[in-house]
Amino acid sequence: MKIKNMILAAAAMICAVSAQAQTLKFAHIDTQNLISQLDEFKQAQAQLEAEGTKIQEQMQSMQQEFQTKYQDYVTKADSLPAVVRQVKEQELQELDQRLQVMNKAAQQSLQQTQAKLFQPIMKKVQDAIDAVGKENGFVYVFDLTSQVILYHSEQSVDAEPLVLAKIASMPKN
Repeated sequence: MKIKNMILAAAAMICAVSAQAQTLKFAHIDTQNLISQLDEFKQAQAQLEAEGTKIQEQMQSMQQEFQTKYQDYVTKADSLPAVVRQVKEQELQELDQRLQVMNKAAQQSLQQTQAKLFQPIMKKVQDAIDAVGKENGFVYVFDLTSQVILYHSEQSVDAEPLVLAKIASMPKN
């Protein structure tokens, strides 16, 4: 009698789990593709590239100055008195150090600018995904960009059009 009750209980549990699984809704989205379609992203990308170009021009100017001074030093090194040669070498080392400091500072500046520009966009996208998920009763919305998802069936809803529509309906900042 116990075995029969256990089998019935297991069958009931399997039926309950399968009935619940049939009501679960899943969706997927390619956030990288979605974000690349947003005007805000394109504007932020253009701003970041413009700043990068300015920094690169400044770095090239400093690099050119270093190369010019280095070539001048190499050309004249043998004819210079030891004290002058030592001063020129010190000057080249200091210029090289300034270049390294400038390069590090430029990278940090670009990273900070990127974070400042893209953080509001990412928040807006996440807010839209959250809203679409709630409005449509999705249990999960998977990001195809991460390429961790090994399979998604035709029953998985592509939420990208829904999220794009939600973003379009959000107030502009």
